[in-house]
Amino acid sequence: MAKTGYLTHRDFWKHHMGAGHPECPERLDAIEDRLLMTGVSDALERIDVPLATLQQITLAHSVEHLEHLEELNQRLVADAPAGGPDHAQIDPDTTLTRFTLLAARRAAGAAIAATDAVIRGEVENAFCAVRPPGHHACRDQAMGFCFLNNIAIAVRHAIEVHGLERVAIVDFDVHHGNGTENILSNDPHVLMVGFFQHPFYPYSGTEHPAPNMLNLPVPAYTKGMDVRELVEMMWIPRLEEFQPQMIFISAGFDAHRDDDMGQMGLNENDYTWITSRIRDVARAYSDGRIVSLLEGGYNLDALARSVEAHVRVLADL
Repeated sequence: MAKTGYLTHRDFWKHHMGAGHPECPERLDAIEDRLLMTGVSDALERIDVPLATLQQITLAHSVEHLEHLEELNQRLVADAPAGGPDHAQIDPDTTLTRFTLLAARRAAGAAIAATDAVIRGEVENAFCAVRPPGHHACRDQAMGFCFLNNIAIAVRHAIEVHGLERVAIVDFDVHHGNGTENILSNDPHVLMVGFFQHPFYPYSGTEHPAPNMLNLPVPAYTKGMDVRELVEMMWIPRLEEFQPQMIFISAGFDAHRDDDMGQMGLNENDYTWITSRIRDVARAYSDGRIVSLLEGGYNLDALARSVEAHVRVLADL
């Protein structure tokens, strides 16, 4: 049985973008409840979650980006006693509150702690149940529910701190990971492969991607078997050719057929299969080293079942 790390933190529950917002704390409740109810939680190794430092965050983001978020945060804190606004609107769907930056720094810290634990051999792989998600956050811009790009920060940490030379990213969220691409395009140490519904938010990923980006746009209503064929024909050969020393997963589960955020047709069996194929590549080239980070997934029941399926494969359950 693989030793699988599990990282989450109560700070992730403090970030709340308003009543009815799909990216809500209840997402993590659903995941925790499912893993406990099914007994999967008992097989996981809990790992402490630190706050990411300025030095770690600026491996992927500009100092100006972090300073801007910090300035918004400090303004909210300062105005609170006088009854000032309790949030700052980043875009129509993305809201910063007094606890957002704390949660975002903790999410990036989880990605880094998981990376350290896997590279040190303390666990074979790890799943990070984090929020806010990260893969839309660009070097200089928060957007699409995302403030800091957790996966890009962790990948850069693996390369620059641990000296890895070939790191792969797999993104199976229903939305294109535009922020990750923005930060890591043309990085010779990185290969990123992903599929995403197109045309769809953030309306990117199809215009002349860099050579280290394998983007597979698919139309709405694409079903799981079609995605599996693309993975087998396109992802796997590129990953095997690259021979990654470690694999990171942007694990969004909003391509599930029950998730209203997108219009794709995957189910838990597809996530089991995709995760198994990623694990096969990791065990062939990376000593099994995988760090998976929660991105999207907004139907609570489908999200919980899909995460269970994903984590079962990682933990060999």
